[in-house]
Amino acid sequence: MTMPEYTILFTLGAFLFSAGLFIVFTKRNAIMILLGIELMLNAANLNLIVFNRQNPTSFEGQFFALFVILVAVCEATVGIAIILKAYHYFHTAVPDQISDLKEKN
Repeated sequence: MTMPEYTILFTLGAFLFSAGLFIVFTKRNAIMILLGIELMLNAANLNLIVFNRQNPTSFEGQFFALFVILVAVCEATVGIAIILKAYHYFHTAVPDQISDLKEKN
């Protein structure tokens, strides 16, 4: 790859990370917040792979990307379980409306 291709991929990674951050800060639904976090993790994976392509003799970037994918899977599994349990109890998926101090009948 040439330098402009790296620049394009790093720009794409920055755009994906910014889009995920925007989703996390603007959406009110907990599922959409998890999707924004997943988008940020995938942007980090893209940057790790591009860094690895700059030095083709090492595989650290690919190993870190696999580790990030593993963390993302665990985060999604635990996050969805927590959201489903909170939805079952509070009947909403909006984090602002969930409170431990108020009781729903």
